[in-house]
Order: sequence, then structure tokens, then C-alpha cells
Amino acid sequence: MKTIQFKLNLPSDVKAWLEEEAVRNLRSQGAQVVTLLRAAMSRQADLHTGQDD
Repeated sequence: MKTIQFKLNLPSDVKAWLEEEAVRNLRSQGAQVVTLLRAAMSRQADLHTGQDD
């Protein structure tokens, strides 16, 4: 899979939360962002297909 780098500006409270979550989940901050975005993508796909969890 090809990756693309981009700059992301975050409010300081969101950045602090991201740092804490990444440490708690033994991930880099970038991997934590990807995990969260993929989860959101999955939830959105489920909504569009009418599936419930």
C-alpha cells in the first residue's frame, strides 16, 4: 500500500489525547490516527449498507 505524508494541525488538547492513546495502544501517533480513521470508515460503510453492530 502506498502511503502519502501530509501535515496536520491539531488543537493542543486533541494532540495530547492522541499521544496518550497511542502510548496506551502501543502504537505510533500516525498508526493511531490511521486506526481511528479506518474505524470511522468502517462505521460509515456499515451505516450506508444498513448494517448494525
